[in-house]
Amino acid sequence: MTFNQFILFLNLGGGEVIIILFVILLLFGGKGIPSIAKTLGKGIREFKDATSGIQKDIQNSTGGITEQVNEHIQEIKKEIEKE
Repeated sequence: MTFNQFILFLNLGGGEVIIILFVILLLFGGKGIPSIAKTLGKGIREFKDATSGIQKDIQNSTGGITEQVNEHIQEIKKEIEKE
């Protein structure tokens, strides 16, 4: 998700984004913002890694079922073709 998509998702306008950035600057100062961005980036990366791991687990666990279903479909097709 890009920054523009994120802003549209939150339904924020340009002025609102500027106010939010100004408040962040006031609260954390110029020196604190890079560390916050770094921490936020690490959190996002860990979240993406976790979601991709979950997706792989789901795909691996359903892989055997998919193969079994495909085998049954092929058997049924062969039986239909015989008749």
